[in-house]
Amino acid sequence: MKALVYENFKSAPKIMHVCDPIPEPHGVIVNVKATGVCRSDWHGWMGHDDGIELPHVPGHEFAGTIAALGKDVRGFKVGDRVTVPFINACGSCPDCHSGNHQVCGSQTQPGFTHWGSFAEYVSVDHANINLVKLPDEMDFVTAASLGCRFVTSFRAVVDQGNITAGQWVAVHGCGGVGLSAIMIAKAIGANVIAIDIDDSALKLASNLGAVTTINANQVTSVPEAIKTLTKGGVHVSLDALGHPVTCINSIKSLRKLGKHIQVGLLLAEHSTPNIPMDAVIANELEIIGSHGMQAHRYDAMLAMILSGQLQPEKLLGKTISLTESIDVLTGLDKNNTPGVTVISQF
Repeated sequence: MKALVYENFKSAPKIMHVCDPIPEPHGVIVNVKATGVCRSDWHGWMGHDDGIELPHVPGHEFAGTIAALGKDVRGFKVGDRVTVPFINACGSCPDCHSGNHQVCGSQTQPGFTHWGSFAEYVSVDHANINLVKLPDEMDFVTAASLGCRFVTSFRAVVDQGNITAGQWVAVHGCGGVGLSAIMIAKAIGANVIAIDIDDSALKLASNLGAVTTINANQVTSVPEAIKTLTKGGVHVSLDALGHPVTCINSIKSLRKLGKHIQVGLLLAEHSTPNIPMDAVIANELEIIGSHGMQAHRYDAMLAMILSGQLQPEKLLGKTISLTESIDVLTGLDKNNTPGVTVISQF
């Protein structure tokens, strides 16, 4: 099969022909029809994930058709249109038994623990609990754009944030995760404030339902600007970027009893932000992590999409070829193109 491979961290990936994967007895092989290019893939390429073994094929946001099944897989057949969460649960540990597949201690992650979806085929483990059948109405590019960003935002807003109509919500960072969170919170009826440093991203945030936007480079203090707008702070604030500045701004933006949801990854030198614990204690704030979403929660999200309440296709930026993904992947730290980039040509 054709795949994008990097043999060393931070070195230019190459398009190579490599062996096709073979399914585990509990797994399947998916013929990739579309796969998103995510900042998490860039972190992996940079060497920020110590679970990656070289050489490596990145990619974890994908949709396609089942090409081969292991002998223990039930309820699926070759040709089924599917996607998966970016965290593939084992199905047998205590976390999985409690329904919390997203924190499975024996999880696998295509594109991290094994070769991913920047390829014609990708292997999925424990398919019975990780595969999600796609509605016929949904095309592969839209399905891939759900990837880790839209589903992570859905869990962050709906399950972790428990956001309700009328609440004030701040979203710090208007990349794929942030824009998804804005759309979802707006659909619930929240009043969303979008924060970024790029005016084009803020314009898209407004189009997706943000009631107001803040360019962080044009105000003295983001938290004070938010508290002025909301007369005291937001009920829920999400750091959708993953940076010490946005993390701390998010916490300082909260009203008393507010919730900070950390969605963006804080890795390497950014992993230990100077959290204002005095405010957390005095104001009884909640600090909550949000990491992916279980396959069994997709039904609720897909129902909102099929009803028209959510329109993830509006988050699409551009579609590219596998060859073009080399420059896109390696330049993600500098690329401010709004929306989700999806590989759709292999």
